[in-house]
Amino acid sequence: MSKKIVKVGDIACGADELFLISGPCVIEDESIMMKTAEMLKEISEKLKIPVIYKSSFTKDNRSALDFFHGPGLDEGLKILQKVKEQFGFPVLSDIHDHTQAAPAAEVLDVIQIPAYLCMQSSIVTAAAKTGKVVNIKHGQFLAPENMVKPAQKAVDAGNDQIILTERGYTFGYNDLIVDPRSFYEMGKTGYPIVFDVTHSIRKYGIPSADPSGGAREYLPVLSRAGVAAGVDGIFIEAHPDPATAKCDAASQLCVFDLEEFLKPVIEFHNLEVKYRNQ
Repeated sequence: MSKKIVKVGDIACGADELFLISGPCVIEDESIMMKTAEMLKEISEKLKIPVIYKSSFTKDNRSALDFFHGPGLDEGLKILQKVKEQFGFPVLSDIHDHTQAAPAAEVLDVIQIPAYLCMQSSIVTAAAKTGKVVNIKHGQFLAPENMVKPAQKAVDAGNDQIILTERGYTFGYNDLIVDPRSFYEMGKTGYPIVFDVTHSIRKYGIPSADPSGGAREYLPVLSRAGVAAGVDGIFIEAHPDPATAKCDAASQLCVFDLEEFLKPVIEFHNLEVKYRNQ
């Protein structure tokens, strides 16, 4: 099956150019959001890599009620709108209920379906009916070839502007494993494939503020393996000071380290594209 090109603003997702989805895990203070966006703009221009800015207005799957859940739909969208206007990035956030789809679509360029909710028909179809690009994250519980099912729900709702994102499988208790076969299997759908590297190193059951709640040492090898396997985009959550982040503190990459981190990733991607096009 030929690869579908999905346009997000001026970004041709699924073409030969690698794209980046990045930003803080959850929307925090506006100054943090803007500082991250400023750095991402600089990196995008230096490395010639297009960026989709991502941050969640709500994190609805936190493991305790007293953990930070984000500013909510209205305030979160206001901040994402400012990022969009000031830096020119397309913006992405996730919805957790079908009623959020329409208001989110007034600001977002990409509506993301969380991994846990990828099989929820009402959420997938509500997102699809907005006409926005829909990024469906691969459920940790779902075989990769079965990701064609939620994608088909979006198509049946009238929208084939779909991106699929891999983020690892639940393996045993409280651990995630990335199986490179998933890139191949999900790629057979024809939709652009993204690899969410930073979520794949989270350690379930451990608070994200705990340094043992993520395994950053695996980020370089996993990201390079993903682009060598032919993914179209890379998803890296980034924060100016990850240790103080209000969510996923143990797995986000420091945005000031992102440029050097991306250089070999882009080189690996370009080699894969050259090999593929021979």
